[in-house]
Amino acid sequence: MNIPAELKYTKEHEWIKIDGDVATVGITDFAQGELGDIVYVEIETEGESLDADEVFGTVEAVKTVSDLFMPLSGEVLEMNSGIETDPESVNKDPYGAGWMIKIKMSDVSEIDNLLSADAYKELIGG
Repeated sequence: MNIPAELKYTKEHEWIKIDGDVATVGITDFAQGELGDIVYVEIETEGESLDADEVFGTVEAVKTVSDLFMPLSGEVLEMNSGIETDPESVNKDPYGAGWMIKIKMSDVSEIDNLLSADAYKELIGG
């Protein structure tokens, strides 16, 4: 299982890449494996400011629909339009082409609440 050390993680199985005050967010390799074949991603919060833990979208797989939660407070700057036409990219490349959103963080201190790669491995029993 791929858990890149340079990323941060949440208990909701999302990864976060921090670049200044912008965070790129997606779901982890573990999450896409648990969901199975992803057939649709819905994100209608672009341009909105949301608090940490608020729902920013949903992922629909063959067997289930799961909410996507904001890992950090901030404005949803951009969504990955590529996953609308190719939702399978979330399964194939969850840390690359399958990213979900970019957030302009409103409180960078919230980064301290995120999990390290090692803590995330412990959470999933890896």
